[in-house]
Amino acid sequence: MQGIRGKNVLITGSSSGIGQSIAIRFAQEGANVAINFRTSAAEAEMTHEQMHAAMDQVNQHGGVHILIQADVSKEDDVIRMIETTIKELGGLDILINNAGIQTPIDSHEMTTASFDRVIGVNLRGAFMCARESIKHFLAQNKPGVIINVSSVHQVIPKPRFLSYSVSKGGMQNLTRTLALEYAGRGIRVNGIGPGATITPINRAWIDDPEKRAMVESHIPMGRAGTAEEMAAVTVFLCSDEAAYITGQTLFVDGGLTLYPDFRTAWSSE
Repeated sequence: MQGIRGKNVLITGSSSGIGQSIAIRFAQEGANVAINFRTSAAEAEMTHEQMHAAMDQVNQHGGVHILIQADVSKEDDVIRMIETTIKELGGLDILINNAGIQTPIDSHEMTTASFDRVIGVNLRGAFMCARESIKHFLAQNKPGVIINVSSVHQVIPKPRFLSYSVSKGGMQNLTRTLALEYAGRGIRVNGIGPGATITPINRAWIDDPEKRAMVESHIPMGRAGTAEEMAAVTVFLCSDEAAYITGQTLFVDGGLTLYPDFRTAWSSE
């Protein structure tokens, strides 16, 4: 895609799943990529190897790829991660806020610590990463792009996942507010809202035919999405081809946010 080659990209939580696919796709497009991982260096190294394999397949050589350990819920880690990315890659052009966690529990049983942990990673972490990236963009007087990987659950309530839904709802307004505040400085901020996606974290229903059929029955297109499909939309929003888009969340969900229960007219006519 236009305007991606040679750009310096940091992707949080990119050692597996959607983040890993985003890292690989940016590498294929000729970007320099910083892969962030929280605890598992082995997972991150696997992503690193897959990126190089993908680049070999499309003859994309010469990019710089680094691994950075950081917990995005910790301010000192975030500051160090941004500084390391800038130092090792020679700058930062694109931030992908992808790191996220969720905890299933009845809302009345949820502890304050559990609630704070999810908000700390998903929302507070995204804010701190965005803040430090924007500081760099402004200091260098250059444009920049931030993509927040949200969820369909920023608009669809998710019982037993209250903290996750709240964090993604907050991410929607984080996206819109930052986009409005910095549009005049050449900084674009957008989001993607994945629906049900085939990733390792979802193996519980992906590998169970009955559970998978139940999940996919709610999706108008009748199937789950792939991490590669999420990555393609992410890279598009960072490209010059999306230069006039800011403050938007693009749902990549097979129609899940289209109120699928209304596929048949059960309301009064």
